[in-house]
Amino acid sequence: MKRHLAAIFATACLGALASPARSYPLDGWEHTGMTRLEAFDLAHEVLVQRGTIRTGALKRMDEVRLGLVDYPDFKLPPPDPGFSADIRGLLGGDAPAYGIAVLDITDPAHPFYAEVNATSEQNPGSVGKIVVALAMFQALAEAHPGDVEARTRVLRDTMIPAQNAFIVPDDHVVPFWKRGDRTIHRRTAVEGDTVNLWSWMDWMISASSNAAGSTVMAQLVALKHFGAAYPPSRSQLDGFLLGAPPGQLGAILGDAMLDGLRENGIDSSQLRQGSPFTKSGKARMAGSIGSTSTARELVKYLTRMEQGKLVDPWSSLEIKRLLYLTDIRIRYAAEPALDDAAVYFKSGSLYACGGRGPCGKYYGNSKNYMNSIAVVEYDGQTTQLRYIVALLSNVLGKNSIETHQALARRIHHVIAERHGVTLPKPTREPERIGSQEGDFENVLPAGAH
Repeated sequence: MKRHLAAIFATACLGALASPARSYPLDGWEHTGMTRLEAFDLAHEVLVQRGTIRTGALKRMDEVRLGLVDYPDFKLPPPDPGFSADIRGLLGGDAPAYGIAVLDITDPAHPFYAEVNATSEQNPGSVGKIVVALAMFQALAEAHPGDVEARTRVLRDTMIPAQNAFIVPDDHVVPFWKRGDRTIHRRTAVEGDTVNLWSWMDWMISASSNAAGSTVMAQLVALKHFGAAYPPSRSQLDGFLLGAPPGQLGAILGDAMLDGLRENGIDSSQLRQGSPFTKSGKARMAGSIGSTSTARELVKYLTRMEQGKLVDPWSSLEIKRLLYLTDIRIRYAAEPALDDAAVYFKSGSLYACGGRGPCGKYYGNSKNYMNSIAVVEYDGQTTQLRYIVALLSNVLGKNSIETHQALARRIHHVIAERHGVTLPKPTREPERIGSQEGDFENVLPAGAH
């Protein structure tokens, strides 16, 4: 199937990529219909001044590109002993509690790769949402092979209401804005909130909304069921998603998730997302294939994305745009040393109490998973740096946000030193707890439209 789709797609894709990329960093709102992008674009000067978004978030439509598309035969090189020792040295005595892989592609013809416990498995948490995105783009390609415009229409024009059958519970807030408002409001999605499929994808990745993750998974099931006829009428869609047996929906979901991995060269035994992200979603789409991840397979996912090999170049570029941080930076990505860099990022966490000592959010004493993936693109005055990181940790009794921020800084400096780059001193102190809470008040000009 993958080879068949690639052959059909080749001619159309070359034409699409030859024209200016219609990306959706902040100026891509018209292409996608994401109101968040329009609001942030109108308010970006104020948001940068306030420190809400960083200067590295300001790449425009034609500036987000695939870094390895000219290297179709690129493979992960063997781990470099010296580079791996440098990375292990950053972890200190906690090294056994980490799984980390770092790929330096500053010079793609001469890459360097480091591993520390890179095949150790851990539940991906919200990082598993990148698997949902891949499955969705795989299903779109199967429904509309070679037809980028049809896929774009599905993402942009399909309006999806929030339904309690999929969205509860969730405490992740997402941005709401309508033209004329000066404030971007943040709150959890509630039943009846209606946005397009692209916005649900954005909420799933940029805000890590569990409600959005389960909603996208439900639409993935519907897309696999209806094929090119998706989206059907509202009554047909609801009749299927709300009326079909949970086991039937769960079986379709499991097959779709695994297909997205297998069709794209990802080892599903080392990276997969098995179930929805909300309790109601799990009940409606019953059954699970389990969830797992390793640092090595996550770097492989991002490497294939950079090559244009996640489905096809168009889909790979869209996934990369979804990962581009144009909102508040949190956790690993909140490190001040990365403020001027473009960061393509996803994180996820799971913690549990029951062990010895203090315990709290991001500070578990019996489980303290924190997972981060990042593609970092830093443009210095004379030298560029390009590298990929996958970082899984389970360090008990320590604030995992602080440990990931510290590692982001140290890894950035290790990469810079390898290339003789002197980094500027950060202009701010690290934020100890990154947050996406709260409205952005009075950030847009009066009557913005």
